[in-house]
Amino acid sequence: MIDDDGYRHNVGIILCSQHNKLFWARRANQSGWQFPQGGMNEGETHEEAMYRELYEEIGLKPEHVEVVGKTREWVYYDLPKRYVRRDRSPVCRGQKQIWFMLRLVGEEKHITFDKTETPEFDSWRWADYWEPAFDVVYFKRNVYLSALTEMWSFLFPGITPNIFKK
Repeated sequence: MIDDDGYRHNVGIILCSQHNKLFWARRANQSGWQFPQGGMNEGETHEEAMYRELYEEIGLKPEHVEVVGKTREWVYYDLPKRYVRRDRSPVCRGQKQIWFMLRLVGEEKHITFDKTETPEFDSWRWADYWEPAFDVVYFKRNVYLSALTEMWSFLFPGITPNIFKK
């Protein structure tokens, strides 16, 4: 679903472990790593899209996670010009995302990449809290910093965020 401003409606998922490490996944057949994310379908709520993407991309069901929090507003990023497909209608200039923070309450063995014909990811690991913001592709960095900063207090209440500390 692309809005009148050219932004695709999307949800992002920050999955954390019981030890407050973050799920960090390598894109299939690529060197880039990212959090699970995906577009919203027409008529779908943020929560419905999040649970659908969670299952499609990493095989987890609602009973495997608990919702810790979500961003209050849309967070935006623009695609670099070379990625904008001008031959499509409507033209997608970037993404607007609502981010969810989830905690894994099920077992790691439930994380799988076999729920779709073309998996989004082929590997994963637990990462320190701020690592993804600096390891993700450059045009998503500000979105990751924004979402992680907003979500910080859900995992670390009363502690001031420090992006320079792992």
